[in-house]
Amino acid sequence: MKYQHLISPQTQYYHLSQPFKLEGGKVLTGVQMAYRTWGKLNSQGDNGVLICHALTGSADADVWWEDLFGSGKAFDSDRNFIVCSNILGSCYGTTGATSINPQTGIAYGASFPAITIRDMVRLQAELIKYLGIKSLELVIGGSLGGMQVLEWALLYPEIVKAIAPIATSGRHSAWCIGLSEAQRQAIYNDPNWKDGNYTDEEPPNQGLAVARMMAMSMYRYWESFTERFGRQYDDSANQYAIASYLQHHGQKLVERFDANTYITLTKAMDSHDIAQGKDYESVLQSIKQPALVVAIDSDILYPPVEQQELADLIPNAQLVWLKSTYGHDAFLIDTAVLNQQIINFRQDAYTNENPAFLIYCEFNDD
Repeated sequence: MKYQHLISPQTQYYHLSQPFKLEGGKVLTGVQMAYRTWGKLNSQGDNGVLICHALTGSADADVWWEDLFGSGKAFDSDRNFIVCSNILGSCYGTTGATSINPQTGIAYGASFPAITIRDMVRLQAELIKYLGIKSLELVIGGSLGGMQVLEWALLYPEIVKAIAPIATSGRHSAWCIGLSEAQRQAIYNDPNWKDGNYTDEEPPNQGLAVARMMAMSMYRYWESFTERFGRQYDDSANQYAIASYLQHHGQKLVERFDANTYITLTKAMDSHDIAQGKDYESVLQSIKQPALVVAIDSDILYPPVEQQELADLIPNAQLVWLKSTYGHDAFLIDTAVLNQQIINFRQDAYTNENPAFLIYCEFNDD
């Protein structure tokens, strides 16, 4: 696998013994899942915590959410059996465009079928079952990870005891779809794209780098760029410092991510809609688990109005704020505050301060 060197040596793998049918009707065979775990599953199998990663993330949650791991922190391996799996369609060990298609013996590439957020979650559920987890104390994630969290609550209410969707929405907005399409067009217009049939030797690096530059501009906020760069000029590069910064991040993604994977995952995000043709408000109101909804006041990608909507419609939800100048990426940067918010939520969930949680767990326990 091309990105094997980026996969942690602590990564484990689960291979499905049966074909996996996608929501769109296509069937994948020989599906592999890459995952990490921390802590031990208790004898009742009910101390599980599932972390769902974002667009270009991986199963290495202890790296990108390092400050949330440790004794007494949000993710305490002495208390919980913590799991994070690389999502379906990604390029860090779980079956995706860079994987070998067992039917052809070559990488899927552009032939990898369209997938949905629900496909990702249904595959994760296979892993949770394999690991012997009977119930999950918490399912948590930000952005694309938050989309998975909401689907977990809806698809597996008998397993999931509480959720924490962060900086996300219940359905992808026209704003987000438009931004994703602009990024994909940057990739499509790279001469090396070749309808997704590019080679390892000549990938569409420029297009992918430009797509990342666009994304980074949405992941941050006006104030953070103004404070950090202002109108500084990079004399060595003969351009503004902000331009050098964005180009740097574009190049970094090129070195660790695949263009077909980027296309697959952004399209899956665009298809995200928990309602599936039903009444959107009613579907949100059907989520009975206690929910910690985290909004970022400077998020221009998934603006706070979307988290406010989630909190207003999910019956047992509470809305908390990450007040930050970092924009959407604040959930990966302002981790000390986020850590405490999660701790507070989980502590309240097991006291009389949140009787809805106790009632929910009692009613749903086997």
